[in-house]
Amino acid sequence: MIVHNKNKNGKKGFAMLFAVLASSIVLSIGLSIFNLTIKELTLSSSGSESQIAFYAADTGAECALYWYFNGVNVFNPPSMSTSTPNPADPACINVPNILAISSVNVGTATTTYTFDLPMASTAAGCARITVKTGEDLSGLRSTVIDSRGYSTNDCNSTDEDKVERGIKVSF
Repeated sequence: MIVHNKNKNGKKGFAMLFAVLASSIVLSIGLSIFNLTIKELTLSSSGSESQIAFYAADTGAECALYWYFNGVNVFNPPSMSTSTPNPADPACINVPNILAISSVNVGTATTTYTFDLPMASTAAGCARITVKTGEDLSGLRSTVIDSRGYSTNDCNSTDEDKVERGIKVSF
């Protein structure tokens, strides 16, 4: 009896090769979609952190502007009679005492006030505000408010994921 091999044309294993090829293509498409999803989630999280930092910077600038225009000698150049802010700790959501550094240079006198502004306990973020007030020899007064907002509750945090946004107001 003679046994004939039906796979004489070399088609043995074609179904297995086709199955491996098809599953490789489906796997690579799935991994590409997964990679895009991870990148989109990272970008979305970054946008949220950026928004928190910007709102913290905006709150800090608004706090400084409020006390500049409504306080009594809160931010003074050193040439004025008082150099201590009144009140010493303007109440913008639990602001700690303000650190004032005065300097007199040739032709100008400036005072730099720096304070951290933590957001409400239910919100994330904090702001570091620097207010520079000065007068030149002609008595012209200028003020620069630099508010830096952070996405963490601690302005001194060393967290690598901390996002910083800034607002500068000059007048």
